[in-house]
Amino acid sequence: MEIHRHFDEELRSLKEKLLFMASLAESMIYKAVKSLAERDESLFKEVNEAEVKVNHLQIEIDELCLRLLALRQPMATDLRFITSAMKINAELERIGDLAVNIIQRAAVLIKQPQLKPLIDIPRMADLTQKMVKDSLDAFINRDVDLARSVLTRDDDLDALKDQVFRELLTFMLGDQSTIPRALELILVSRHLERIGDHATNIAEDVIYLVQGKDIRHHIEEEKAT
Repeated sequence: MEIHRHFDEELRSLKEKLLFMASLAESMIYKAVKSLAERDESLFKEVNEAEVKVNHLQIEIDELCLRLLALRQPMATDLRFITSAMKINAELERIGDLAVNIIQRAAVLIKQPQLKPLIDIPRMADLTQKMVKDSLDAFINRDVDLARSVLTRDDDLDALKDQVFRELLTFMLGDQSTIPRALELILVSRHLERIGDHATNIAEDVIYLVQGKDIRHHIEEEKAT
């Protein structure tokens, strides 16, 4: 009984660490895009400091997962939960890296005249933050419906990225001097799209965790045909 209680406590600690890591990743996305939209260099330091915390958490979570696998030898659902947690841990770390990539683009852009007011890129950031939050909530609560809603929002994110590209292409075709700034903004939109992809990967892991179905690369649909 004592062993089971300790195991439950360790699983709870694992969930808490993942939720904290996800909240850090969300704040990094928000601050990175805010630094660009408001041309605020002061947020760079905050994002970089958060990345250090995310990197430390990644190591802590991996070590905890490996310890649980080695010492507790979990079975069935608990085994899937821990292995999914390890994959999600890597996804969150990558999301943090992409937020840092965005502030690197912002550092270049805010030293130059603003090309245009940002509208769709902040929308993309809002969408990706919510996708990250919901994918983690779905994981913690084993909520397949919420996980599937994250998957559907990925299409909305792709549509916004395409819209950003079309608008910036118009600027580049009209005035070659805008090309360097436009390309930096296109990179920002691509970083946000990749964050959405990582949130989608987490949502797919949730579906695997709960239903035992691997839907990556549309495997679920292929098996149904």
